[in-house]
Amino acid sequence: VRVPALTRTQSAPLPGPGSSLAVKELGLGSLYPRLVAIRNLLARRAEQGLAFIRRTTARARDRLAWEPPSARVGPPAAVPAGRRIYAVGDIHGRADLLERLIIQLRNDAAQMEPNCAATLIFLGDYVDRGFQSREVIDLLLSDACCGFETVFLKGNHELAMLEFLEDPLTGPRWATYGGAETLVSYGVQPPGPEAPAESWHRACEELTQALPETHLQFLNGLPVSMRLGDYLFVHAGVRPGVPLDKQSETDMLWIRDDFINDHKPLDAVIVHGHTPVNAPYRDARRIGVDTGAYMSGRLTAVRLEGEQVDFLFTGV
Repeated sequence: VRVPALTRTQSAPLPGPGSSLAVKELGLGSLYPRLVAIRNLLARRAEQGLAFIRRTTARARDRLAWEPPSARVGPPAAVPAGRRIYAVGDIHGRADLLERLIIQLRNDAAQMEPNCAATLIFLGDYVDRGFQSREVIDLLLSDACCGFETVFLKGNHELAMLEFLEDPLTGPRWATYGGAETLVSYGVQPPGPEAPAESWHRACEELTQALPETHLQFLNGLPVSMRLGDYLFVHAGVRPGVPLDKQSETDMLWIRDDFINDHKPLDAVIVHGHTPVNAPYRDARRIGVDTGAYMSGRLTAVRLEGEQVDFLFTGV
């Protein structure tokens, strides 16, 4: 995977504004303000990400304090015979982790029985937050996943990116939850927090020019759900009380607490990402595999075969 030079130096402290070594001897020149902006952006993202993970972890602890005796009536959930399913959580611009996890999944799938087929489902949120969004899509479109039947679902961050391409004035909102990093991955300078509308129109034009046609087709062609056996795969979850075949795209991309905190039985086990947790979560209603890869360094996949449920993930 091609890793931009900026991502290789994220952990290195930048020289101070008056450093003649940085500006003169290394010839950073006009690049220096951009490096400072990226450093500051990383610091803000780190603070926001840690706060969010703390909040969701606290909610998870509260939920685990009480679980219903059973949220599913009947036999355990199962996938169709002769099939193994892998479902991967939110990647968020971490092509490095994605490459490592795909290697793990290929090695794992190599141990299957000869008459068993492998399906690889990605649960969305390929872009934003991390600085390798472009590389993630490049990797997904490459032959790295050959040997699998692949399904790429839409996440709310892909929706936000498409909305920006249609309406540049959504840029400031998109930038606050990771769009700025996606712009950087495509070589576009993100406008500042107080930038005028013209700056966002210009950034949109630059992104449109930089975005490969294959990437745009990929983003526009993403479905929002996939049903296989007793499992429904979606990005965020489902609206309790609404039949699974009547769910809205908005809920399947954005829902969180109303789904997470509900305990009523469902007609399928929901496999989802969107809500980050420190470790993959499983109960009789749902399986959550968003382990905050862009911050934690842990990208998770669930493996489903027959009635068996296991997890694979990258190390920290």
